[in-house]
Amino acid sequence: MKNALITGIVIGILSGLWLFVTHSAGYPTTGQHKIAPFEYFSVLIPLVGLYFGVRAYKYNERDGVISFIEALIQCFKILVVGGVVAVFGAIVYLNYVEGGMNYADFSGRMFGALLVGLLEALAVSLILMNKSKAI
Repeated sequence: MKNALITGIVIGILSGLWLFVTHSAGYPTTGQHKIAPFEYFSVLIPLVGLYFGVRAYKYNERDGVISFIEALIQCFKILVVGGVVAVFGAIVYLNYVEGGMNYADFSGRMFGALLVGLLEALAVSLILMNKSKAI
């Protein structure tokens, strides 16, 4: 669990900082249908974090052997911790930077981030799992 906690906190902090970076670049993240092209790079934060987090778990705690389900469970642990930290950052961002504007649109973006995280968890689990010898 220590690996998931550390990796999740890093992902959450980087995701929260991404909000402030886009805002300081002049792109508010609460406007409806106003997504700047560079905002799509934010999907790399959880993808890279999940990959290195599960890879570290595989080689440090599982001796290089991990099944798909074990990798997926580790991804979910990392995403839960990262999501809690990122949502905390989003609440701070909405209340103090944006002045409490447009919670509905922002919650839609958070739901989209959840779906992207789940897809990335499946991809990372498939990439890092060991092939089954049962077939």
